[in-house]
Amino acid sequence: MEREFEDIESEGRWHKLYMEIRSQSHECSYKVAKYPENRSRNRYRDVSPFDHSRVKLKSADNDYINASLVVMEEAQRCYILTQGPLRNTCGHFWLMIWEQKTKAIVMLNRVIEKGLEKCAQYWPVAEEREMAFRDTRFLVTLLSEDVKSYYTTRALELQNMSTGEKREIHHFHYTTWPDFGVPESPASFLKFLLKVRESGALGTDHGPAVVHCSAGIGRSGTFSLVDTCLVLMDRRKEESPLDIRRILLDMRKYRMGLIQTPDQLRFSFMSVLEGAKCILGDSSLQTQRRQDQEPTADSPERCNGGQQAGPTGEENDDKHDSERPSQSPEQDNSTTHKRRRDESFSTGQSQRTDAADKKRKRSKSSDS
Repeated sequence: MEREFEDIESEGRWHKLYMEIRSQSHECSYKVAKYPENRSRNRYRDVSPFDHSRVKLKSADNDYINASLVVMEEAQRCYILTQGPLRNTCGHFWLMIWEQKTKAIVMLNRVIEKGLEKCAQYWPVAEEREMAFRDTRFLVTLLSEDVKSYYTTRALELQNMSTGEKREIHHFHYTTWPDFGVPESPASFLKFLLKVRESGALGTDHGPAVVHCSAGIGRSGTFSLVDTCLVLMDRRKEESPLDIRRILLDMRKYRMGLIQTPDQLRFSFMSVLEGAKCILGDSSLQTQRRQDQEPTADSPERCNGGQQAGPTGEENDDKHDSERPSQSPEQDNSTTHKRRRDESFSTGQSQRTDAADKKRKRSKSSDS
């Protein structure tokens, strides 16, 4: 796989590979998303959940929410990929969390990006402590918040006001993914992924983790693809090669447009390669992780910001929520397994790919 990456890199074929994936992606029906009563529940007009894999709300008059269940059977991973909640769908979002028995929410965008609201503030900030969603009768309480330099973790309590039952939900918020493009290197991203994994929320003991950005396809697709690939590498070892393109095509059967740009595709390859070093047991990386202590900082970038499906878009982030984009969000203008192995994710993983990045500077991507 490393040789494949080097060949694509040296020949500048990321755009070509990305376009091949787009052309080979299987398009499924999404009629329900287009019903008149559901139009106000979609952040973007051209990012819709497929009918066969959409998550259905069970305790609502209208069962529609813009969310897709992505099932990767070999990796034993299930993710719910969804758009950043709109102000009028926050109650539906928490209802889905409750009904699907989700343990963790992975948020990959900020509430405000480039001065525009990309996601409603669906959880309480420290000053409020509580938020009530009366349409679906849920109360969300902020129990704790831990702010790091590039991500924030929160413990939230979700209470069903109809029954009084309470559950604790992990909220993992990656706060430094650029408005355009991808992170500088996979190091911080992989450490964030490790933090999510350590919670156990991606395992089979809980309902699917909910992963979202603004449209729920670009950054969300990157997170899910990298996690799935690393799980498969850990399971397979060197018994069979990993075909990242095929895995992405399989994921695209469940939600349209996953991985929005050539740069996101390249970043996914880089992250899998760096994560693979840990799976292969690079002891130097394990040592670096033990020595590394994540700083707690009030970063300038900080912002408050069950069901099974059969097999069978991001984000136009320069658009405001009220400007429902009519063109495809896929832009073409951009160039738990064994815990001891997971624990080796660290900043040291980026050394090789950092060198490649310095050698080859890329223009900004249209995704965020």
